[in-house]
Amino acid sequence: MAVTADQIRDTAVRLDGQIIRTPMLEAPMLSRNLGCDLFLKLECLQHTSSFKARGALNAMLGLNDKQRQLGVIAMSAGNHAQAVAYHAEHMGIPATIVMPAQTPFAKVARTRAFGAKVVLEGRNLNECEGTVNALIQEHGLTLIHPYDNELVMMGQGTAGLEMLIDQPDLDILVVPIGGGGLMGGIATIARDMRPNIKIYGVQTELYPSMKLAVEGKEITCGGETLAEGIAVKKPGGVTLPVVDALVDEILLVDERDLEWAVGALIEQQRVVSEGAGAAGIAAIHANPALFAGKKVGVVICGGNIDPRLLASILNRNMAVDGRIARLRIDISDEPGMLAAISTTIGKCGGNIVEIYHQRLFYDVPAKLAKIDAVIETRGPDHVDEIIAALRAAHFQVRQLDDSAS
Repeated sequence: MAVTADQIRDTAVRLDGQIIRTPMLEAPMLSRNLGCDLFLKLECLQHTSSFKARGALNAMLGLNDKQRQLGVIAMSAGNHAQAVAYHAEHMGIPATIVMPAQTPFAKVARTRAFGAKVVLEGRNLNECEGTVNALIQEHGLTLIHPYDNELVMMGQGTAGLEMLIDQPDLDILVVPIGGGGLMGGIATIARDMRPNIKIYGVQTELYPSMKLAVEGKEITCGGETLAEGIAVKKPGGVTLPVVDALVDEILLVDERDLEWAVGALIEQQRVVSEGAGAAGIAAIHANPALFAGKKVGVVICGGNIDPRLLASILNRNMAVDGRIARLRIDISDEPGMLAAISTTIGKCGGNIVEIYHQRLFYDVPAKLAKIDAVIETRGPDHVDEIIAALRAAHFQVRQLDDSAS
């Protein structure tokens, strides 16, 4: 193997005091709902809210004096960019970060706030490669690769070392996989400490690059995913053989499971996670039989999620669970109808979040109107109670398809 367990132990000593030793916490609510004894490695609490701070620092500590003077360059749309910029600032190393032109403003601003020079180029990371190579040739910069680097893998592996020190009797490890740096490092140290432990990787159905590569299949992937942090089209040459040799299975999750996982971490454990960070929870939710009754350690690998996206996910999860419902109510267009509807809903304990009064469109007769009411409820049974009360008050009402059925 390119990286050994002893190298990861040495790396942990080297990084001690320069990274956060993140907590490994039991998750009682999620454990009850998922049917296993679940422990969360909260890398979302790491510097720059991601495990990337480990590998980036280890790689940068390996620079010689000339490389430090000339500076480093990284290609990233998010977590790796911030990790390199953060450590470069603290080490006094010039840093250039090449990011896709479509990178959200907040991520660009956070990276610049650490003092890095940000170059916006191309529509995706693949289109950034030419710019990175040109800047390396022009300025003699050293590339800090996000995953295809042995020093980076050693740094990421320290998270697994901490997990098994804190919970040495885990039955299963679940680790998200993008390029494979985190999984490669964790699997290396885990197989040394606990040879028989089960190790599952997680990728999205849209970006199964490592799974296809391990299986010797043609890699095809693409599309919009909530887990953009692991949306990698090509696994690392350093990481692929490690994952192939040491990981038991790579599980795929869909977007709905990822949304559920992000919401469940917030609501049940008060943990803020991005889509990639929640991928391990999504895999357990999608494959409960694999984990039933087991003691499971999951890496919550990052917490950098856009607040607007998080709010949307929470609202969508509430709709799926029946805690937010949208009802369409037909009424005669006369005084007092809206008051009667709100009174009926209120008596049932429902909370009206939004209400839309439609009377101006041709599909509504001149003497009638339609009310669309968005209601917060306790769940599907409560929705049925509210609908029954409205019908008892002689209103025609139906639940719209975009809320829980």
